[in-house]
Amino acid sequence: MGRELREVVYVDGVRTAFGRAGPKGIFWRTRADDMGVKVVRELLRRNPELPPERIDDVVLAATAQVGDQGLTLGRDVALLAGLPQSVPGFAVDRMCAGALTAVTAGAGEIAMGAAELVLAGGIEHMGHHPMGSDVDFNPRFVAERLVDTSAITMGATAENLHDRFPQLTKEDADAFAVQSQQRAAAAWSNGVMRETVVPMSVFTDDGWKQADRDEFLRPETSMEGLAELPTPFRAGGRVTAGNSAGLTDGATVCLLASEGAASELGFEPKMHLVSFAFAGVEPELMGIGPVPATRKVLEQTGLTLDDLGLFELNEPFAVQVLTWCDGMGVGPDDPRLNPYGGAIACGHPLAATGVRLLAQLAYGFRERPKVRYGLTALCVGMGMGAALVWENLAAGN
Repeated sequence: MGRELREVVYVDGVRTAFGRAGPKGIFWRTRADDMGVKVVRELLRRNPELPPERIDDVVLAATAQVGDQGLTLGRDVALLAGLPQSVPGFAVDRMCAGALTAVTAGAGEIAMGAAELVLAGGIEHMGHHPMGSDVDFNPRFVAERLVDTSAITMGATAENLHDRFPQLTKEDADAFAVQSQQRAAAAWSNGVMRETVVPMSVFTDDGWKQADRDEFLRPETSMEGLAELPTPFRAGGRVTAGNSAGLTDGATVCLLASEGAASELGFEPKMHLVSFAFAGVEPELMGIGPVPATRKVLEQTGLTLDDLGLFELNEPFAVQVLTWCDGMGVGPDDPRLNPYGGAIACGHPLAATGVRLLAQLAYGFRERPKVRYGLTALCVGMGMGAALVWENLAAGN
């Protein structure tokens, strides 16, 4: 029996502030699932026309699916947030592309007619669950040389990119990091982040505080300061704490809907999902993943890079963004690229990051009604890339 696929729209998305992972971070005494509860409740508050009982699924990602982010996270958070027991949920994992995979999974449900309204996002408490700490790597990876041992350490993969692309220097990476910090500082000062970041009351060693600002913001960052930082992944290397994203805690969620449900409930959706693609690359060069993923999604849509007016690319390492720029022919200072800064300034809580990219793209679309298409893309540990193309529903208005 044939069927017609339904169009999927992005209605709204929010995130917590992104906190420094570890005992000194603002979320150290906060449970991971409670961060998810906060963003779900805030999304419902911001969209009172959404009947909770109409939500068809809750899809949440986590890379470390253990401890306080270990149950079937979508169902866990749905119940804790007070959604009706009739609302199901599940968890997904594609490491850094977790939230984007939650979005594509939810979009698939809507496109197939299995759902009308889906909440999708991700949670990562890297303070409680450091990357790789609960993983038992199969010895065959090394014994049979299935992957290079450097693939296990993300910073080492970034150094590998510098090796593979020697034209991308440490000075280039530092310059991009300075730009990211400057653009993020401007975004916080002019209200961009206040529309997407949910303040959260949290208990700390110093009592109750408000987590309302990203903890890795350093607007004073300079080339001179970055030049003096050590290179922890390799002696004489090029990757530093200054041109990388910090280890971070945070949560994100967005509301996806079918066009029909959005119209019925009176939503004003911001974006339409055009297409998406995932791609695999050498695990030890995982940072190049967005290049083939971007090429793949453009081929699917028949669009060219010139058709895209905004790019929201994750910044786990500056050199990763530079490899995408090099591969796609985009200048690192292109105003279309990360106009509100990125993970170097705000942090990268792995599975949560994807929806941050969506929220910033949606804001950018609203501010640029002449832009019709935009891209959200990121690299993924163990050698993958993800790329989603979105259409601006405010275009031409």
